[in-house]
Amino acid sequence: MPDLATLLPMIAFLLAIGAFAGVIAGLLGVGGGIVLVPAFFFMFDHLGYAGPQLMQVCVATSLATIMATSMRSVMAHNRKGAVDWLVLRQWAAWIVIGAVAGVFVASSLKSTTLTAIFGILAMIAGLYMALGRDTWRAAEAMPAQPTRGILAILIGFFSVLMGIGGGTFGVPMMTLYNTPIHRAVATASGFGMVIAVPSVIGFLFLPVDQAPPYTLGAINIPAFLLVVGTTYLATPWGVKLAHSMNPKPLKRAFAVFLVLVALNMLRKVAGW
Repeated sequence: MPDLATLLPMIAFLLAIGAFAGVIAGLLGVGGGIVLVPAFFFMFDHLGYAGPQLMQVCVATSLATIMATSMRSVMAHNRKGAVDWLVLRQWAAWIVIGAVAGVFVASSLKSTTLTAIFGILAMIAGLYMALGRDTWRAAEAMPAQPTRGILAILIGFFSVLMGIGGGTFGVPMMTLYNTPIHRAVATASGFGMVIAVPSVIGFLFLPVDQAPPYTLGAINIPAFLLVVGTTYLATPWGVKLAHSMNPKPLKRAFAVFLVLVALNMLRKVAGW
């Protein structure tokens, strides 16, 4: 067990990261997990817990925080009348199917493979955030079946592999189908809840070798408790900002940050 002098900076780090993740989730709808997973990875690796299933612990712990905070985000957006409940109901079952499949696949992968997947997908998400255009359209309305089911399954599946809510993939997808950005961000926050609940249940039953102390299944309880409080409190701030300002400049800056994080994760996989 690390000594107190080592643990205290990590505790402060997690509290700050939780607040940052909450604001980003509420403001940009990308899901705080895209910040939390690399933060957990850095912390556990720094503390000497780089076991063969480290990334599974990071992903599962991130999804646990999303389960606790996404409802808060949905409620905050709903008070502003921005959540499209029809879309959420139509997509939920298919997203759950993808999320469950994601748990099975993530559980069977090596930590390095899962880290590489996170790095690649985060890189793609960052580049899209930086270079994508609001005018890009795949169609003028949200898709019907079978396209709806296919897209929803993919959102659930890849979100679980990354340990994120549905916003990172859901918001760009909905804007491509002509959904206004504020409604897309609000509705995608509901995707996070649909993704997190079944995946967390699955990860609770995953045995982990060389897990950090106080890990239940693949979920590290101390990290979850430290982050979830500040994330929960900060998410409404992000929601308020989303409805009162133009998020584009911050979105571009966050995209650069995300690409750098992705490159660092890939660097670790390569052993550089």
